[in-house]
Amino acid sequence: MDDRAAQRSGYPLTIPDALLNSEAMRQACAARNFQEIFRLVNRRTGSSYAVMAAAVGKMTSSRVSDILRGVRGIRGREVIERVADGFGIPGKMLGLPTRPWESSSNTAQPKVEIACDPKETVPQPEQVVSVGRRTFVATSAAALSVAATQINRGQRVIQALEVMSHGSASMLTAVLGELIEHYALTIYSVPPAEVYDELLTVRTYADGFLDSAMPSGQRKDITLSIGWLSCLLGIAACDMGAHAASHIWCGDAERRSQETGHPELSGWAVLTRSLIAFYQGRPHQSLSLASQGQSVTASGTLIHTKLATQEMRAAAMTGDADRTETARRYASREMAKLPTDVKVTGAFSISLGEDPPYTATSLMLLGRHEEAVTATNRVLQTLYRPEARQRGEHPSSYARALLILGLAQAGAGNLDEAVSAGHDALAGNRPAWPTVTLAGKLSRLLERNFANALQVEEYKAQYLDTASQLTGNVI
Repeated sequence: MDDRAAQRSGYPLTIPDALLNSEAMRQACAARNFQEIFRLVNRRTGSSYAVMAAAVGKMTSSRVSDILRGVRGIRGREVIERVADGFGIPGKMLGLPTRPWESSSNTAQPKVEIACDPKETVPQPEQVVSVGRRTFVATSAAALSVAATQINRGQRVIQALEVMSHGSASMLTAVLGELIEHYALTIYSVPPAEVYDELLTVRTYADGFLDSAMPSGQRKDITLSIGWLSCLLGIAACDMGAHAASHIWCGDAERRSQETGHPELSGWAVLTRSLIAFYQGRPHQSLSLASQGQSVTASGTLIHTKLATQEMRAAAMTGDADRTETARRYASREMAKLPTDVKVTGAFSISLGEDPPYTATSLMLLGRHEEAVTATNRVLQTLYRPEARQRGEHPSSYARALLILGLAQAGAGNLDEAVSAGHDALAGNRPAWPTVTLAGKLSRLLERNFANALQVEEYKAQYLDTASQLTGNVI
């Protein structure tokens, strides 16, 4: 532990010595350039706007955002002192007297590590931030309130399950089926951490029934329901950015699929793993998984078609235009086989449009930006009409469609249109890891193609604020 961190036991945030002694930080402090100081703390430690605001005190997250964007400055001596004390910057570096904590003899206390911004460069080990007792005191009431709400919500679901099933395995299967339909429809509109907690509670309750004696048919039905709950948990964990947990749940779903002889369940679990690889920038693994999923699912089924469209965009990410086109044609043929009443909303659904899903993404990845703009606008007009958005349908997929539009517009050289699409995408209240990943890609593309543009900095600040709200431990 840095000596300074030990001296500052009980302070929420202490920037590491590696950052404090960097030339960039020394210059920023000498010039009292608080925009750059805040930028360095935010980027190098991964501290969210909320954590930085709490550390400084008497400051809001929006004020931190304004400072980072250069909209507001810091001039008053009292505020400058709070910044020095909040981040652990010695007084002399900011032209202040020696701070009280600089001569403190406090011993170090246990710490909690704050995870870095999931979409920015991962900090080195020496850049990890310490959080002490003040953070626990400041946040414990709110944290306990949230935890209590989540526990109560889970308990209410279990109470309803107990009443409706009467402890009967046969009744439980029917009730679980209704719950799975409910969560499949709402999982993309509820904050992922909340739906994850509820699903976990239900999944644990259902698992307990397998310890009791029951006919093989009932055991198979409950096992299948547990598999679908695991599949939904994998999706929720993915949206949280908890990739290891997602892989575990998907693996369980695949095992339940094999036990019950239900290959479609396995297909959906494999699709989630393929999506994780895709958004992590590992297209070859994503492509392999999409192909694997198609091999175990039947042609003409919804999941088989979804896996075909996933193969298309994974192939596009590898730059293989021929395989992309082959996969697109195959996906189009599979879509034509789907029944007219196929599900078009929820976790286990497909968006039916003129083109197969992910066509616009594939065009953008292949550098066909103008075509991607046209294709994305067509998707937005046909699938995400204003009335659907007003009802709260497809919030995550709508946000990602807007970000694909932003990436395509940026690639085509249209700055204002790209930034506008990015802002619209991040205006929702459900940050999910795939969305934040695309938002980060757009931010970096804008910085590369339109350096020093004010619109780019404003969008970047919104992206970083959204990323700081992401729940989960990104691995």
